[in-house]
Amino acid sequence: MMNWRKKIGIAAGLLALAACQELPVYLNKDTLLARAGGKELRQSNVQSVVPAGVTGDDSVAFLEVYVDRWVRKQLKIKEAEVLFSSSVEDIDRMVEEYRQALLIRKLEQHYVDNGVDTTFTDDEIAAYYNSHKGDFKLEHPVVKGRIVRFPENFRQARRLREAMASPSDADQRDFTAFCRKNGLMVNDFRDRWTDFSEFLSYLPTLKSQNYNSMLSSSSVQETRDNNSHYYFRIVDVRRPGDPIPLERLRPTIRRILFNQRQGETIRRQEEDLYNRSLESGEVEIYGRQKPEDETAENE
Repeated sequence: MMNWRKKIGIAAGLLALAACQELPVYLNKDTLLARAGGKELRQSNVQSVVPAGVTGDDSVAFLEVYVDRWVRKQLKIKEAEVLFSSSVEDIDRMVEEYRQALLIRKLEQHYVDNGVDTTFTDDEIAAYYNSHKGDFKLEHPVVKGRIVRFPENFRQARRLREAMASPSDADQRDFTAFCRKNGLMVNDFRDRWTDFSEFLSYLPTLKSQNYNSMLSSSSVQETRDNNSHYYFRIVDVRRPGDPIPLERLRPTIRRILFNQRQGETIRRQEEDLYNRSLESGEVEIYGRQKPEDETAENE
């Protein structure tokens, strides 16, 4: 009997030839490579799994490993079938249920891919937010504001503070230009809500201390460290228990609206499939009174 390693070597050579050209008829035999657990592994079974470009000794080594793993797998399956023969029907049922679930999931994804509009207008997002505002509550304060950092002995600190405090748009533009001209570091959060903890991270603060008192003032406040001076102003604040600002919820609301559309599309397609199948006679439900029979009885 031919040694199994030698047989694998021959099979690897045939597979290498097959990768380059069609096998001659006399070489194109379904060589048996292994038998285990009542199953057979033939050359045709492994031809598609050999990686492209693997030839010579590498292909022999690959096939040896593949055949060895295949044998071990079949032996374990066979032993499991013997040990758990009473559970075979349950396993087959679970496998079938899983197969059906995968098919249904694939069908529903097809419905979604071809029937769900993923575009949501600002009005749709705002309408959902206003109807469900009570469902979205802040756990931590969020703020809008601005911070400017400047040297300790900066001579124009007073002008900087006055410009920062001014409600005038012109003064605010002058403030921005002034800071840029003097190379001052500005962190501007006026156009987006940011966590108060993040806002504080740009100031010389300690995590162990509570700074909630800062939230009570919309005026320019100040603080310092060893090297720099800071002006900061909180122009708007939302506290714990307040509704989460809409700007922070847009991605979440888009996901919610998408899930709603997805569910509606799947239900609609399912109902359409059900009705078409009833009308075509593909589905028959016995023992159920037809609508026309009910109408006749009522007459």
